[in-house]
Amino acid sequence: MSKEISRTERTRLRRLPDRGGYDRDIIYAILDDAFICHVGFAVDGQPYVIPTGYARIGDDLYIHGSSASRMLRNLAKGIDVCVTVTLIDGLVLARSAFHHSMNYRSVVILGKADLVEDAKEKHAVLEAFTEHVVPGRWAEVRWPTELELKATSVLKLSITEASAKIRTGDPKDDEEDYAMNVWAGVLPLRLATDEPIADSRLADGITVPNHVLNYKR
Repeated sequence: MSKEISRTERTRLRRLPDRGGYDRDIIYAILDDAFICHVGFAVDGQPYVIPTGYARIGDDLYIHGSSASRMLRNLAKGIDVCVTVTLIDGLVLARSAFHHSMNYRSVVILGKADLVEDAKEKHAVLEAFTEHVVPGRWAEVRWPTELELKATSVLKLSITEASAKIRTGDPKDDEEDYAMNVWAGVLPLRLATDEPIADSRLADGITVPNHVLNYKR
């Protein structure tokens, strides 16, 4: 598959196109850094946008949930879907209120999702979900039972129509505002962990595993 995703009329950036990106490495790096995507779809003319977890395996994005989920049941019918992911990297503080902004990395994926019915692929996807959130966790926990697999729907969305949009760097003030006696710059933001909090029913003698103690994102 080509390293760059083909641009379409639906993914071509019209506003600030210099911030756009279609390189798979860029898109995949953003997807791999985030936890939550927002899934947009319409049913009988009513639009919905639902936040949910996801995982990427190769050139496919997977979402999952209860087999009774309205979102998953409708997406499995092959309706159009729009999936977005956004990471905020900093608050951009300009000299004027108008030019305040944020540094961010975002991805939009368009297409139609397919229901994953093969048990082995389903199992592999659920492992990918777990490892995406906490690498090293899958090896230590109980794996899904056959009943749990039946109660879970997994959908696959091929990443064939997608684009990234990224903002980095300083504020973009009007030239006459640079002489103002106002601090301007970027306040970086990042995701951080605190000390692990043990389950109130954790048995005595169970220590925090290394994949939790040394968690990094």
